[in-house]
Amino acid sequence: MASDEATTDKPRRIHPEYEPAAKRLHVPPAQINLFTGEEEPVRVPVGPELEEEELHVGEGITLIKSGDTSQLIISGFGAFMGKTGERLTVKVGRKVIYEFPFFRLSEVSVISRGVTLSSDLLMELCQRGVQVNFLHGTGKPYAKITSPMLSAVVKARREQIGAMEDERGARFAVLVVANKIANQAKLLRYCGKYLKTSDSETYKRVEGIARDLKHLAHKAGQVSGGRTDEVRNVLMGIEGTSGRLYWEGVQAIVARKVEFFGRVHRGATDRVNALLNYGYGILYSQVWGAVITAGLEPFVGFLHVDRPGKPSLVLDLVEEFRQPVVDRTVISHINLGERLEMEGGLLNGDTRKLFSQKVLERLESRESYQGKKYQIRSIIQIQARNLASFLRREREYRPFGFRW
Repeated sequence: MASDEATTDKPRRIHPEYEPAAKRLHVPPAQINLFTGEEEPVRVPVGPELEEEELHVGEGITLIKSGDTSQLIISGFGAFMGKTGERLTVKVGRKVIYEFPFFRLSEVSVISRGVTLSSDLLMELCQRGVQVNFLHGTGKPYAKITSPMLSAVVKARREQIGAMEDERGARFAVLVVANKIANQAKLLRYCGKYLKTSDSETYKRVEGIARDLKHLAHKAGQVSGGRTDEVRNVLMGIEGTSGRLYWEGVQAIVARKVEFFGRVHRGATDRVNALLNYGYGILYSQVWGAVITAGLEPFVGFLHVDRPGKPSLVLDLVEEFRQPVVDRTVISHINLGERLEMEGGLLNGDTRKLFSQKVLERLESRESYQGKKYQIRSIIQIQARNLASFLRREREYRPFGFRW
Protein backbone atom coordinates (compact mmCIF):
# COMPACT_ATOMS: atom_id res chain seq x y z
CA MET A 1 0.00 0.00 0.00
CA ALA A 2 2.86 2.37 0.84
CA SER A 3 4.33 1.73 -2.59
CA ASP A 4 1.08 2.70 -4.32
CA GLU A 5 0.87 5.93 -2.35
CA ALA A 6 4.47 6.78 -3.19
CA THR A 7 3.77 6.65 -6.91
CA THR A 8 0.34 8.29 -7.00
CA ASP A 9 -0.24 11.06 -9.56
CA LYS A 10 -2.19 13.23 -7.12
CA PRO A 11 -0.54 16.57 -6.45
CA ARG A 12 1.15 17.09 -3.10
CA ARG A 13 1.51 20.21 -0.97
CA ILE A 14 4.62 22.32 -1.30
CA HIS A 15 5.03 22.11 2.48
CA PRO A 16 6.03 18.42 2.83
CA GLU A 17 6.35 18.59 6.62
CA TYR A 18 2.56 18.09 6.78
CA GLU A 19 2.79 14.60 5.25
CA PRO A 20 4.55 11.33 6.13
CA ALA A 21 7.87 10.88 4.36
CA ALA A 22 6.60 7.86 2.43
CA LYS A 23 3.96 10.01 0.75
CA ARG A 24 6.40 12.61 -0.45
CA LEU A 25 8.05 10.53 -3.19
CA HIS A 26 7.47 10.97 -6.92
CA VAL A 27 4.37 13.13 -6.70
CA PRO A 28 3.93 16.42 -8.51
CA PRO A 29 4.18 19.52 -6.26
CA ALA A 30 1.09 21.62 -5.58
CA GLN A 31 0.03 24.68 -3.66
CA ILE A 32 -3.36 25.74 -2.22
CA ASN A 33 -5.30 28.27 -4.29
CA LEU A 34 -6.11 31.02 -1.78
CA PHE A 35 -9.43 31.76 -3.46
CA THR A 36 -10.81 28.26 -4.18
CA GLY A 37 -9.10 26.34 -1.39
CA GLU A 38 -8.19 23.60 -3.88
CA GLU A 39 -4.77 22.09 -4.49
CA GLU A 40 -3.26 23.09 -7.81
CA PRO A 41 -0.23 21.49 -9.46
CA VAL A 42 2.78 23.81 -9.61
CA ARG A 43 4.92 23.85 -12.71
CA VAL A 44 8.61 23.66 -11.97
CA PRO A 45 10.11 27.18 -12.34
CA VAL A 46 12.36 27.76 -15.32
CA GLY A 47 15.94 27.89 -14.02
CA PRO A 48 17.63 26.63 -10.83
CA GLU A 49 16.17 26.74 -7.32
CA LEU A 50 16.88 29.91 -5.33
CA GLU A 51 19.18 28.49 -2.67
CA GLU A 52 21.80 31.24 -2.59
CA GLU A 53 21.26 34.84 -1.50
CA GLU A 54 21.38 36.16 -5.07
CA LEU A 55 20.50 34.46 -8.33
CA HIS A 56 20.91 35.69 -11.91
CA VAL A 57 18.03 33.99 -13.70
CA GLY A 58 18.56 35.32 -17.17
CA GLU A 59 19.31 38.46 -19.12
CA GLY A 60 18.02 41.34 -17.01
CA ILE A 61 16.36 39.18 -14.34
CA THR A 62 17.73 38.89 -10.81
CA LEU A 63 16.31 37.44 -7.60
CA ILE A 64 17.49 38.56 -4.17
CA LYS A 65 16.62 36.08 -1.45
CA SER A 66 15.36 37.29 1.92
CA GLY A 67 14.61 34.44 4.28
CA ASP A 68 11.65 32.56 2.79
CA THR A 69 10.80 35.30 0.31
CA SER A 70 12.55 37.04 -2.56
CA GLN A 71 12.73 40.35 -4.38
CA LEU A 72 12.46 40.20 -8.16
CA ILE A 73 14.41 42.77 -10.20
CA ILE A 74 13.56 43.19 -13.88
CA SER A 75 15.81 45.21 -16.17
CA GLY A 76 15.63 43.44 -19.52
CA PHE A 77 14.27 45.49 -22.42
CA GLY A 78 11.26 43.77 -23.95
CA ALA A 79 10.44 41.66 -20.88
CA PHE A 80 6.78 41.03 -20.07
CA MET A 81 5.47 40.09 -16.63
CA GLY A 82 2.15 38.34 -16.26
CA LYS A 83 0.13 36.01 -14.04
CA THR A 84 -0.34 32.30 -14.61
CA GLY A 85 -2.27 30.58 -11.83
CA GLU A 86 -0.41 31.21 -8.59
CA ARG A 87 2.80 32.29 -10.30
CA LEU A 88 4.39 35.42 -11.70
CA THR A 89 5.77 34.70 -15.17
CA VAL A 90 8.44 36.61 -17.09
CA LYS A 91 8.44 36.32 -20.88
CA VAL A 92 10.48 37.67 -23.75
CA GLY A 93 8.36 37.33 -26.84
CA ARG A 94 6.49 34.05 -26.42
CA LYS A 95 9.26 32.38 -24.50
CA VAL A 96 8.79 31.95 -20.74
CA ILE A 97 12.08 33.00 -19.12
CA TYR A 98 11.08 32.45 -15.51
CA GLU A 99 8.19 31.62 -13.21
CA PHE A 100 7.96 32.34 -9.53
CA PRO A 101 5.24 31.52 -6.92
CA PHE A 102 3.52 34.58 -5.46
CA PHE A 103 3.71 33.35 -1.88
CA ARG A 104 7.51 33.59 -1.97
CA LEU A 105 7.59 37.07 -3.51
CA SER A 106 8.15 40.12 -1.28
CA GLU A 107 8.73 42.93 -3.81
CA VAL A 108 9.12 43.62 -7.54
CA SER A 109 11.39 46.34 -8.96
CA VAL A 110 11.51 47.45 -12.60
CA ILE A 111 14.77 49.28 -13.26
CA SER A 112 14.81 49.83 -17.02
CA ARG A 113 12.64 50.93 -19.91
CA GLY A 114 10.81 48.54 -22.21
CA VAL A 115 9.29 46.33 -19.49
CA THR A 116 5.54 45.66 -19.56
CA LEU A 117 3.17 43.91 -17.17
CA SER A 118 -0.46 42.83 -17.14
CA SER A 119 -3.33 44.33 -15.13
CA ASP A 120 -4.13 40.84 -13.80
CA LEU A 121 -0.65 40.67 -12.33
CA LEU A 122 -0.97 44.13 -10.75
CA MET A 123 -4.27 43.15 -9.12
CA GLU A 124 -2.73 39.97 -7.75
CA LEU A 125 0.32 41.75 -6.35
CA CYS A 126 -1.82 44.42 -4.70
CA GLN A 127 -4.08 41.81 -3.10
CA ARG A 128 -1.03 40.08 -1.67
CA GLY A 129 0.60 43.28 -0.43
CA VAL A 130 3.55 43.01 -2.85
CA GLN A 131 4.76 46.47 -3.85
CA VAL A 132 5.99 47.28 -7.36
CA ASN A 133 8.75 49.89 -7.77
CA PHE A 134 9.68 51.68 -11.00
CA LEU A 135 13.10 53.37 -11.23
CA HIS A 136 14.84 55.52 -13.85
CA GLY A 137 18.27 54.55 -15.14
CA THR A 138 19.68 57.02 -12.60
CA GLY A 139 18.08 55.00 -9.79
CA LYS A 140 15.49 57.69 -9.03
CA PRO A 141 12.04 56.18 -8.42
CA TYR A 142 9.28 57.60 -10.60
CA ALA A 143 6.37 55.37 -9.53
CA LYS A 144 5.29 52.89 -6.90
CA ILE A 145 2.21 50.69 -7.03
CA THR A 146 0.70 49.35 -3.83
CA SER A 147 -2.73 48.55 -2.48
CA PRO A 148 -4.57 51.55 -0.95
CA MET A 149 -5.81 49.20 1.79
CA LEU A 150 -2.27 49.02 3.19
CA SER A 151 -2.41 52.68 4.22
CA ALA A 152 -6.07 53.17 5.19
CA VAL A 153 -5.19 54.75 8.56
CA VAL A 154 -6.79 58.15 9.17
CA LYS A 155 -5.64 58.97 12.69
CA ALA A 156 -1.92 58.78 11.88
CA ARG A 157 -2.28 61.23 8.99
CA ARG A 158 -4.36 63.65 11.03
CA GLU A 159 -1.76 63.63 13.77
CA GLN A 160 1.02 63.99 11.19
CA ILE A 161 -0.52 67.19 9.81
CA GLY A 162 -1.16 68.52 13.32
CA ALA A 163 2.48 67.86 14.28
CA MET A 164 3.61 70.45 11.73
CA GLU A 165 2.27 73.14 14.08
CA ASP A 166 3.56 71.86 17.43
CA GLU A 167 6.62 70.51 19.23
CA ARG A 168 6.40 67.03 17.70
CA GLY A 169 7.42 68.21 14.25
CA ALA A 170 10.23 70.34 15.67
CA ARG A 171 11.50 67.48 17.83
CA PHE A 172 11.51 65.02 14.93
CA ALA A 173 13.41 67.48 12.70
CA VAL A 174 16.06 67.95 15.41
CA LEU A 175 16.44 64.19 15.83
CA VAL A 176 16.78 63.67 12.07
CA VAL A 177 19.63 66.16 11.67
CA ALA A 178 21.52 65.23 14.85
CA ASN A 179 21.34 61.52 13.98
CA LYS A 180 22.37 62.03 10.36
CA ILE A 181 25.49 63.95 11.40
CA ALA A 182 26.32 61.30 14.02
CA ASN A 183 26.02 58.62 11.31
CA GLN A 184 28.33 60.63 9.07
CA ALA A 185 30.97 60.72 11.80
CA LYS A 186 30.59 56.98 12.44
CA LEU A 187 30.97 56.07 8.76
CA LEU A 188 34.11 58.19 8.35
CA ARG A 189 35.64 56.46 11.37
CA TYR A 190 34.53 53.05 10.09
CA CYS A 191 36.15 53.60 6.67
CA GLY A 192 39.10 55.64 7.96
CA LYS A 193 40.34 52.95 10.33
CA TYR A 194 41.69 50.99 7.35
CA LEU A 195 43.98 53.94 6.55
CA LYS A 196 45.62 54.01 9.97
CA THR A 197 48.67 52.00 8.89
CA SER A 198 48.66 52.52 5.11
CA ASP A 199 48.14 56.31 5.06
CA SER A 200 48.53 57.86 8.50
CA GLU A 201 48.17 61.46 7.26
CA THR A 202 44.83 60.79 5.60
CA TYR A 203 43.73 58.82 8.66
CA LYS A 204 44.45 61.81 10.93
CA ARG A 205 42.59 64.14 8.58
CA VAL A 206 39.52 61.87 8.47
CA GLU A 207 39.59 61.43 12.26
CA GLY A 208 39.70 65.19 12.71
CA ILE A 209 36.67 65.65 10.46
CA ALA A 210 34.81 62.91 12.36
CA ARG A 211 35.47 64.72 15.65
CA ASP A 212 34.16 67.98 14.21
CA LEU A 213 31.04 66.17 13.01
CA LYS A 214 30.47 64.71 16.45
CA HIS A 215 30.46 68.22 17.91
CA LEU A 216 28.03 69.40 15.23
CA ALA A 217 25.72 66.45 15.97
CA HIS A 218 25.63 67.53 19.62
CA LYS A 219 24.95 71.13 18.58
CA ALA A 220 22.05 70.06 16.37
CA GLY A 221 20.60 67.98 19.20
CA GLN A 222 20.42 71.09 21.41
CA VAL A 223 18.22 73.06 19.03
CA SER A 224 14.71 73.58 20.40
CA GLY A 225 11.46 75.17 19.31
CA GLY A 226 7.70 74.87 19.54
CA ARG A 227 7.12 74.45 15.79
CA THR A 228 9.04 73.05 12.84
CA ASP A 229 9.36 76.48 11.22
CA GLU A 230 11.18 77.74 14.32
CA VAL A 231 14.01 75.21 14.07
CA ARG A 232 14.29 74.43 10.36
CA ASN A 233 16.64 77.26 9.32
CA VAL A 234 19.04 76.65 12.21
CA LEU A 235 19.10 72.91 11.51
CA MET A 236 19.64 73.38 7.78
CA GLY A 237 22.58 75.67 8.53
CA ILE A 238 24.20 73.06 10.78
CA GLU A 239 23.45 70.34 8.23
CA GLY A 240 25.08 72.40 5.46
CA THR A 241 28.29 72.75 7.49
CA SER A 242 28.36 69.06 8.35
CA GLY A 243 27.73 68.13 4.71
CA ARG A 244 30.78 70.06 3.50
CA LEU A 245 32.97 68.43 6.13
CA TYR A 246 31.59 64.96 5.53
CA TRP A 247 32.13 64.96 1.78
CA GLU A 248 35.68 66.24 2.32
CA GLY A 249 36.21 63.14 4.45
CA VAL A 250 34.70 60.85 1.81
CA GLN A 251 36.87 62.50 -0.85
CA ALA A 252 39.98 61.77 1.20
CA ILE A 253 38.99 58.10 1.66
CA VAL A 254 38.38 57.37 -2.05
CA ALA A 255 41.07 59.69 -3.48
CA ARG A 256 43.44 56.83 -4.38
CA LYS A 257 40.77 55.03 -6.39
CA VAL A 258 38.69 57.66 -8.19
CA GLU A 259 38.35 61.41 -8.70
CA PHE A 260 35.64 62.97 -6.53
CA PHE A 261 35.29 66.74 -6.18
CA GLY A 262 32.23 66.92 -3.96
CA ARG A 263 28.54 66.14 -3.82
CA VAL A 264 26.35 66.92 -6.84
CA HIS A 265 22.68 66.07 -6.42
CA ARG A 266 21.25 66.55 -9.91
CA GLY A 267 22.77 66.16 -13.32
CA ALA A 268 25.89 64.48 -11.94
CA THR A 269 28.24 63.18 -14.63
CA ASP A 270 31.07 61.90 -12.42
CA ARG A 271 31.10 58.28 -11.32
CA VAL A 272 30.93 58.72 -7.53
CA ASN A 273 27.92 61.04 -7.60
CA ALA A 274 26.24 58.79 -10.17
CA LEU A 275 26.63 55.84 -7.76
CA LEU A 276 25.32 57.90 -4.84
CA ASN A 277 22.28 59.15 -6.76
CA TYR A 278 21.48 55.66 -8.03
CA GLY A 279 21.78 54.15 -4.56
CA TYR A 280 19.63 56.85 -2.99
CA GLY A 281 16.96 56.15 -5.59
CA ILE A 282 16.76 52.53 -4.46
CA LEU A 283 16.68 53.62 -0.82
CA TYR A 284 13.88 56.13 -1.54
CA SER A 285 11.72 53.28 -2.86
CA GLN A 286 12.24 51.25 0.30
CA VAL A 287 11.47 54.17 2.61
CA TRP A 288 8.51 55.33 0.54
CA GLY A 289 6.94 51.89 0.80
CA ALA A 290 7.51 51.82 4.56
CA VAL A 291 5.90 55.26 4.98
CA ILE A 292 2.81 54.19 3.05
CA THR A 293 2.51 50.90 4.94
CA ALA A 294 2.73 52.77 8.26
CA GLY A 295 -0.31 54.85 7.25
CA LEU A 296 1.62 58.12 6.90
CA GLU A 297 1.41 60.76 4.17
CA PRO A 298 4.64 60.77 2.10
CA PHE A 299 4.22 64.43 1.06
CA VAL A 300 3.89 65.94 4.55
CA GLY A 301 7.37 66.24 6.06
CA PHE A 302 9.00 68.24 8.82
CA LEU A 303 12.65 68.97 8.04
CA HIS A 304 12.23 69.16 4.26
CA VAL A 305 10.00 71.95 2.95
CA ASP A 306 6.75 70.93 1.26
CA ARG A 307 6.64 71.37 -2.51
CA PRO A 308 4.35 69.92 -5.18
CA GLY A 309 5.56 66.44 -6.09
CA LYS A 310 8.19 66.36 -3.33
CA PRO A 311 7.79 63.45 -0.87
CA SER A 312 9.03 65.47 2.13
CA LEU A 313 8.43 62.83 4.79
CA VAL A 314 10.21 60.19 2.69
CA LEU A 315 13.20 62.52 2.41
CA ASP A 316 13.10 63.10 6.18
CA LEU A 317 13.16 59.38 7.01
CA VAL A 318 15.76 58.60 4.32
CA GLU A 319 18.30 60.70 6.25
CA GLU A 320 18.66 57.97 8.91
CA PHE A 321 19.75 55.40 6.33
CA ARG A 322 21.92 57.27 3.81
CA GLN A 323 25.24 56.49 5.49
CA PRO A 324 24.62 52.93 6.72
CA VAL A 325 22.99 51.77 3.47
CA VAL A 326 24.16 53.77 0.44
CA ASP A 327 27.30 55.72 1.36
CA ARG A 328 28.94 52.70 2.97
CA THR A 329 28.13 50.58 -0.11
CA VAL A 330 29.49 53.22 -2.48
CA ILE A 331 32.78 53.57 -0.61
CA SER A 332 33.17 49.79 -0.44
CA HIS A 333 32.37 49.44 -4.16
CA ILE A 334 35.05 52.00 -5.04
CA ASN A 335 37.75 50.76 -2.68
CA LEU A 336 37.30 47.16 -3.86
CA GLY A 337 37.85 48.30 -7.45
CA GLU A 338 34.45 47.06 -8.64
CA ARG A 339 32.98 47.91 -12.06
CA LEU A 340 32.34 51.65 -12.37
CA GLU A 341 31.70 52.68 -15.97
CA MET A 342 29.64 55.50 -17.48
CA GLU A 343 27.73 55.68 -20.75
CA GLY A 344 25.93 58.78 -22.01
CA GLY A 345 26.34 60.55 -18.66
CA LEU A 346 24.83 57.61 -16.74
CA LEU A 347 26.17 54.46 -15.16
CA ASN A 348 26.19 51.76 -17.81
CA GLY A 349 23.91 48.73 -17.57
CA ASP A 350 26.42 46.32 -16.04
CA THR A 351 27.48 48.83 -13.39
CA ARG A 352 23.87 49.62 -12.48
CA LYS A 353 23.01 45.95 -12.17
CA LEU A 354 26.03 45.13 -10.03
CA PHE A 355 25.66 48.14 -7.77
CA SER A 356 21.89 47.77 -7.30
CA GLN A 357 22.49 44.20 -6.17
CA LYS A 358 25.03 45.43 -3.64
CA VAL A 359 22.61 48.01 -2.23
CA LEU A 360 19.86 45.40 -1.98
CA GLU A 361 22.26 43.00 -0.26
CA ARG A 362 23.08 45.76 2.22
CA LEU A 363 19.36 46.23 2.86
CA GLU A 364 19.15 42.50 3.58
CA SER A 365 22.13 42.58 5.97
CA ARG A 366 21.54 42.63 9.72
CA GLU A 367 22.29 45.40 12.18
CA SER A 368 21.82 45.69 15.94
CA TYR A 369 18.58 47.47 16.72
CA GLN A 370 16.67 47.62 20.01
CA GLY A 371 18.82 44.86 21.47
CA LYS A 372 18.31 42.44 18.57
CA LYS A 373 19.57 41.81 15.04
CA TYR A 374 17.26 42.86 12.21
CA GLN A 375 17.61 43.22 8.48
CA ILE A 376 17.98 46.89 7.60
CA ARG A 377 14.91 46.77 5.36
CA SER A 378 12.94 45.54 8.39
CA ILE A 379 14.40 48.35 10.50
CA ILE A 380 13.12 50.84 7.92
CA GLN A 381 9.62 49.40 8.28
CA ILE A 382 9.83 49.47 12.08
CA GLN A 383 11.07 53.06 12.11
CA ALA A 384 8.18 54.21 9.92
CA ARG A 385 5.72 52.57 12.34
CA ASN A 386 7.58 54.07 15.30
CA LEU A 387 7.28 57.49 13.71
CA ALA A 388 3.52 57.00 13.32
CA SER A 389 3.30 56.05 17.02
CA PHE A 390 5.37 59.11 17.96
CA LEU A 391 3.06 61.40 16.01
CA ARG A 392 0.09 59.82 17.80
CA ARG A 393 1.88 60.61 21.11
CA GLU A 394 2.15 56.93 21.97
CA ARG A 395 5.95 56.75 22.32
CA GLU A 396 9.21 58.64 21.97
CA TYR A 397 11.09 58.46 18.68
CA ARG A 398 14.67 57.24 18.45
CA PRO A 399 16.42 57.48 15.06
CA PHE A 400 18.46 54.56 13.75
CA GLY A 401 22.18 54.88 14.32
CA PHE A 402 24.40 52.09 13.02
CA ARG A 403 27.38 50.71 14.91
CA TRP A 404 30.89 50.43 13.46
